[in-house]
Amino acid sequence: MATDIDKLRNIGISAHIDSGKTTLTERILYYCKKIHRMHEVKGKDGVGATMDSMELERERGITISSAATHVFWGDHAINIIDTPGHVDFTIEVERSLRVLDGAVLVLCSVGGVQSQTITVDRQLRRYKVPCIAFINKLDRVGADPFKVKNQLVEHLSRNAVLMQIPIGLEDRHQGIIDLVSMEAVYFDGVQGEIVRRDIIPAELKEEAEKSRQAMLDAASMFSDELTEAVLEGRETAEQIVEAVRRGTVARELMPILVGSAYKYKGVQLLLDAVVHYLPNPTEVENIAFDLDSQEKEVILSSDPEADAVALAFKLEEGSYGQLTYIRIYQGRIQKGAELQNTRSGKTIRVGRLIRMHADRMEEIEDASAGDIAALFGVDCHSGDTFVKPGLNLAMSSIYVPEPVISLALSPAEKKSSDNMSKALKRFTKEDPTFRTHVDPESKQTIIQGMGELHLDVYIERMKREYQVAVQTGMPQVAYRESIALRTEFDYIHKKQTGGAGQFGRVSGFIEPAAEKPYEFVNEVKGGRIPREFIPACDKGFQASLKKGRLIGYPITGIKVTLTDGQAHDVDSSDLAFQAAAQGAFWQAYANAKPYALEPVMKLSVEGPIDFLGNIFASINQRRGLIVSSVEDGTFARVDAEVPLSEMFGYSTVLRSLTQGKAEFTMEFLKYSRVPAQVAEKLIAEYQEKLQKDQEK
Repeated sequence: MATDIDKLRNIGISAHIDSGKTTLTERILYYCKKIHRMHEVKGKDGVGATMDSMELERERGITISSAATHVFWGDHAINIIDTPGHVDFTIEVERSLRVLDGAVLVLCSVGGVQSQTITVDRQLRRYKVPCIAFINKLDRVGADPFKVKNQLVEHLSRNAVLMQIPIGLEDRHQGIIDLVSMEAVYFDGVQGEIVRRDIIPAELKEEAEKSRQAMLDAASMFSDELTEAVLEGRETAEQIVEAVRRGTVARELMPILVGSAYKYKGVQLLLDAVVHYLPNPTEVENIAFDLDSQEKEVILSSDPEADAVALAFKLEEGSYGQLTYIRIYQGRIQKGAELQNTRSGKTIRVGRLIRMHADRMEEIEDASAGDIAALFGVDCHSGDTFVKPGLNLAMSSIYVPEPVISLALSPAEKKSSDNMSKALKRFTKEDPTFRTHVDPESKQTIIQGMGELHLDVYIERMKREYQVAVQTGMPQVAYRESIALRTEFDYIHKKQTGGAGQFGRVSGFIEPAAEKPYEFVNEVKGGRIPREFIPACDKGFQASLKKGRLIGYPITGIKVTLTDGQAHDVDSSDLAFQAAAQGAFWQAYANAKPYALEPVMKLSVEGPIDFLGNIFASINQRRGLIVSSVEDGTFARVDAEVPLSEMFGYSTVLRSLTQGKAEFTMEFLKYSRVPAQVAEKLIAEYQEKLQKDQEK
């Protein structure tokens, strides 16, 4: 792999759906001579983009799974991960950003900052990833990079600065003005492979001077040397690049590049910017936790000679076994080396070390700090840390959002059930946001995920990869229960069945907790409940939260305070206090005014302004609350909060209301109280279900 760590870049390409990420990656691969022919995302030749290696991705023209590749640009090595834009596959973006040192945020010059751009920006901040922006699709009707730059400042609070301005827009887009070198750059040849630099057209000279001044003002904040040089009028390109790099690495500046990936313009300059402005692995601080010293923070060094530390960030089940993507943070990993999994304590031997190019593999002998590689046939989970045996370090795992939608599943034929369970086992291991369990009452297999598309894709993959046709029930919303009143409890659990009995008394109160799903406070004085039985009480209360008695869903937002109790010298045990806690909880719960909660989604609908009335009406019909609407020329964006239960089948409705011209994205926002009318219906359905189960 790359020998010089200073000349290595680990970058991700992230954006709102349909901003041109995968097309951009395809161009990058071509200009870096990784592929010899370019294909389009929804290509007429039926091949599809290189990074969309899954058949489903090529058919739908969307990225479902993040794909990794490795290219060289000049003497710099770049590891690139192309991530999905659709919010249902947000875990793919999360785990990619967790291991990257820099990112390219792609924006559509017409759509600008869209709903998923805001989500990606939040993820970039969570993992402290420096990034540059690329305003794409300058050839589209309505393109306006200056408007997009202002949106980055206003909506994302980014210190965004244009490093380039376009020469013409829409069908007159010819090239780019580089504000650092003050040259016009054109992309000649059939596929823009010849970069030609020329003088700036006279009619754009004044605008270029003005934009350069704004760029110098922003860059000089990060370099006294540049400030001095600008005042004396002797600034050099090297000084500007160094200052912009400092600001970008410190995450206090966002350089903006422009172009049109589809029309082969601006991609080579973007690659130059990746090399110039984004950090190498030594410039990013990575932290592990020392498990031998109460999880004390340890800063990892990018020294290849140090003890190895790597994070498994993505798993993939292939025809040859499990493929584990790893990012090496410290040390070197060689074929045949031993590594220890800090979670399980198991030691593994590295049999095959792979470098990935989408779905193709290349065997390598070793990989060192800063590299992204893959291991074959290693049993582990996503988020596991691998270290040199003897070290006991763990890296922080990946933020995993909770699933909000579930679906009952059963194989169409009995003989397919084995293959169905194999598929589910594999998918849950690969994707932490996809979960499955068997409902203890109905004995049905339930799958859970982030949205309808998310579950659709897995059902389709079952059919194609495991030849399992499945029947699905109605989508189920992940409701919750909570309480409105503080209520006291005093409960005695007593059981005598010959021999040692069971005895435990617990006293205290439950109350609503706004901050946490569950909180336990022990205020028992004078050893009224012996200390060794307190965890059993906590366990008993937690067990009660798994299924409420109002609508049969988990209970959240509860604080339990234990104030008093009583134990028996002989008959008290862990089991007795667990049972006492459960009895006490249900005694209080009935009087604490329980109510139902439903997941509310953040909905963003974008479409032509002519259909704005239809969009508003469709949201209002679904108990939606419109938060804001932005009209921008011929397009409009409406942001709203809508209960998930009302959103099933919305894509079909929206298509018919807007002649297929509008699109929407939604992501989980919060849990809200269910309106009385809906709650009554849910309670009646649950009571009916209980009655049927009793009759059985």
